[in-house]
Amino acid sequence: MAKFLRGALVEYGGNLLGPIPNVVVFQFNPEQLARTITIPTPPAATGGTDQRRTVETGQTATPPTETLTITAHFSAADDLGKGGAVSAVPRVFGIGPQLAALEKMVYPPTQVGGLIGAAIDAIGSAISGSAASPPTRTVPRERLPRVLFIWGLTRILPVRITSMTLTEQQFDFLLNPVQAQVQIGLAVAGTPPAGDTVAKGALLYSQGVKDAQAALNLVKAVELVVDMIPF
Repeated sequence: MAKFLRGALVEYGGNLLGPIPNVVVFQFNPEQLARTITIPTPPAATGGTDQRRTVETGQTATPPTETLTITAHFSAADDLGKGGAVSAVPRVFGIGPQLAALEKMVYPPTQVGGLIGAAIDAIGSAISGSAASPPTRTVPRERLPRVLFIWGLTRILPVRITSMTLTEQQFDFLLNPVQAQVQIGLAVAGTPPAGDTVAKGALLYSQGVKDAQAALNLVKAVELVVDMIPF
């Protein structure tokens, strides 16, 4: 029996040589993948030779951006039906572990105690100090998780999760969710962060596959044109 590939979201560190902290494989592949490519509008010519030249040649300062929307479905029924050790986790937590892993990809990977402590110090300083004196300690900025969206052999894309709507649909006697639908919005990282070799390599690979497919389409187009020419 042929096995189908499954899509996945993979959270990774600075490189893939270290441990992978978080992976969510779609239990059921989403039935559709909505892709939106936004083309930036060239700036209007309000004066100056350079601006007029930009508009005339159709140049733009930024490349098009791509966003994806998928709806993933999760159910504990399959694992519960297998029995034994496989069903131990869903019997206790339902599909909670899968949902928790997805949510983990949205929040910065920080130590909760350190972040909350810094926030409390900053708020306390702002309340007790005068309006003119700034807080003595600021809340640190945190980097969002780095995530790869893997969809078959041709698309491995570095993405940022922009939205996530979790609809828990059924529950067990402990009120653990046993069935859920998750709508996920993704933004493809067109320009990887500096030093992110994984994101850069994924983009180059996926773009190379797309270029090869476009070349194959050209061969097909030429074949159709030749067939239309009467001899």
